[in-house]
Amino acid sequence: MHTSPAGTLIWHNQLGPAHFYHGCRQWRLKPSASKTISNVFHLHNTSATRKLSVYLDGQRLRHECHPTYLGVTLDHTLTYREHLAKTAGKLKNQNNLLMKLAGSTWGANAHTLRSSALALCYSAAEYWTPVWSCSAHTRQVDVQLNSTVHLISGTLRSTPLPWLPVLSNIEPSALRRKAATDKLVKKIIKHDSWPIQPDILNLPLLRLTSRKPIWLDLQAVDIKS
Repeated sequence: MHTSPAGTLIWHNQLGPAHFYHGCRQWRLKPSASKTISNVFHLHNTSATRKLSVYLDGQRLRHECHPTYLGVTLDHTLTYREHLAKTAGKLKNQNNLLMKLAGSTWGANAHTLRSSALALCYSAAEYWTPVWSCSAHTRQVDVQLNSTVHLISGTLRSTPLPWLPVLSNIEPSALRRKAATDKLVKKIIKHDSWPIQPDILNLPLLRLTSRKPIWLDLQAVDIKS
């Protein structure tokens, strides 16, 4: 792979990708350039909309500004702003369904609303929480979850937010995210064969003060106490 003066990345079959093609042939796989996308992660905001010209076997790969990997939408600075905006939109639709249920007369009690909220709203809001729990844009999700607990508790908008988790019997969203992160960290520490384990045990240097990686706060939190 080399870079041309115009900023074009050219991927030659004679270089590293030869192992890739060999592995594909070994497992009877055929790489599809039409289904492969290209992207780069960086902090150069002036180049955020610049499209790369990446070639695989002579065919240009489609550039995707916000690729999705395992259901998580990524952006060039890895702030997960786009993913949290999509999640907030999903939660708004789920809250509309919950609002219809709360306004019905066929058994919409507090227990039913709480179970429905955990299944509809919180399951979507907490998908892959450890990945984006330290993002600066989690407030977009918290706003929708506040509306969810308002519907469960039947309180007015003027009700102080610290009272909502108590009235709805659901832990605060920040604590639930921290508990999910702690659970994942414990699982990583127990598995020596996972490549990510050295990153948790041997903490890397903090290069960007604006970022808050999960290993800055490894003290476990018990949300049930």
